[in-house]
Amino acid sequence: MITIDKKLLDLVNNAEKKLSDSFKEIEEIEFKNQLKVLNAFNSNHIQSYHFIGSTGYGHNDVGKEKISDVFASVFHTESAFVSPLISCGTEAISQALLGILRPKDNMLCVSGTPYDTLKKVIYGVEGKDVGSLKDYNIGYNEVELVNNDFNIPEILKSIKNYNPKIIYIQRSRGYSLRNAITISQIEKLIKSIRPFTKAYVVVDNCYGEFTEDREPTDVGADLVIGSLLKNMGGGIAPTGGYLAGKKDLIELISYKLTSPALSTDTGSYEPGYKLFFEGLFLSPHVVAESKKLVKLTSMCLAKLGYKTIPNIKQPLSDIVCTIEFNDKNKLINFARAIQSASAIDSDSVLEAGEMDGYEDLIIMASGSFNQGSSIELSCDGPMREPYAGFIQGCLTYQHGKIGLINALSTLAK
Repeated sequence: MITIDKKLLDLVNNAEKKLSDSFKEIEEIEFKNQLKVLNAFNSNHIQSYHFIGSTGYGHNDVGKEKISDVFASVFHTESAFVSPLISCGTEAISQALLGILRPKDNMLCVSGTPYDTLKKVIYGVEGKDVGSLKDYNIGYNEVELVNNDFNIPEILKSIKNYNPKIIYIQRSRGYSLRNAITISQIEKLIKSIRPFTKAYVVVDNCYGEFTEDREPTDVGADLVIGSLLKNMGGGIAPTGGYLAGKKDLIELISYKLTSPALSTDTGSYEPGYKLFFEGLFLSPHVVAESKKLVKLTSMCLAKLGYKTIPNIKQPLSDIVCTIEFNDKNKLINFARAIQSASAIDSDSVLEAGEMDGYEDLIIMASGSFNQGSSIELSCDGPMREPYAGFIQGCLTYQHGKIGLINALSTLAK
């Protein structure tokens, strides 16, 4: 049972009152995004029979076609591909890179070192041929951010020297200690580089969807990629990933997802597509709830003397709040308290452990209805200094608030 400490409840309620203007701004963005999603459903004439799944080869799977069409409308792109058969964001990104790039091509990441799980996709495994970019003789370079913004002079220099086919942006922070990249920053970058390159701008959009009223494809990105276990699944989709962008890129990637002979015409999903449509429809609201929790967490932890990213004055362009604990035990206890405030697996006692794709031991609280869903209330972090915790998601703001109060109690002891 969760017992709410009155002093902590007062702390959180007082912070809530001070955040009323911020919450109003979040709700205004939610309204715009909900309208956009509704119009995408209506313009594609979604009917209940589109929920029906398919078997075998999945030919004439109208549900698969329609959910992809709705995503394309939401992102204002020529095409999209949405599939329950994509297990996670990392898989979608990997398939995109390997679908577009060819031997001797170059990729330039302009947002610093990508998330841990992409390192093997890029560099492979020493002594093994695992089909990484390096194994295919595809070049990779990166440019670090400066003061949480693109280093445009250095990017232009790298474009000239390396002639990349893909310019890659990771919008959210991963386990780096920075804020998410905003749409305005992406827009400025694309305007700055377009006269000098025909490279495709590819954005890892995970955690960023619907946090603003525009998406990267609205400001010139050629392709966005994400997971349905994060924002775009609304906590309802049980699995899956998406890609949205230029038609020729989606076609190239589809050959990697299935085969050059099949493209997206093949692939069945017997359970049907209702949860994917419903998750997308709920997504703007769930994202708004999660953004409110980020604001609340940032203000409360700052009052207790902890550094948070973003701080209360910084804009939100993802659903993540980073807390620097500078103490391994505080991180572990905070994550355990988030787990104990979950509806599912609340009695699990978390330990840091090894996870595929990560170099450090990871503590991960995720008492979620869908395994690993980080649009649901979750908190994780690597066992390395400064022992930062990354809290994100909540299906309802009130649940996020309860989880936060429960976690704050571990810091007060």
